[in-house]
Amino acid sequence: MNNANQPCKRSIKQSGLVLLAVLIFLLLTTLGASAMVELQRTHTQRAKEAELLFVGDQFRRAIKSYYSSVPAGKGQTLPRSLDDLLEDKRFPMPVRHLRRLYPDPMTGEADWVLVQGAGGILGVHSRSTLGAFKKRDFPVQYRDFQDKETYAQWVFVASVN
Repeated sequence: MNNANQPCKRSIKQSGLVLLAVLIFLLLTTLGASAMVELQRTHTQRAKEAELLFVGDQFRRAIKSYYSSVPAGKGQTLPRSLDDLLEDKRFPMPVRHLRRLYPDPMTGEADWVLVQGAGGILGVHSRSTLGAFKKRDFPVQYRDFQDKETYAQWVFVASVN
């Protein structure tokens, strides 16, 4: 008799072992995929964190520039709105202290919380209540950010003394 045309007979143990191997493979694949998703999320948040430091510093510098730039015969003042940083109309030729109104990297919107000082805006901070990854090793001007829990606690204030 020719055995080539007859189907292979598997034992129930062999079938169960194959099923177990497939389930273990699926479990490991799922765990690996979820780890990759978490790694990507962490990488994205760290990139947004770095962008927040850059953008916040742009606002801080622009406010300081606005305050330090004094038209002839006028005293130093703080900007009354963020638009004043885009186009300072105190001069005959408008001055730009900020290139554009940057969105908050953490929220994706230009919905900054304004820090008011005597007579105008002194700084900005994010509305985001996400937990901050970075807690140490900030530049000198941001040493106050050390050990802050959320991005909303990172307040970018211009020193106008």
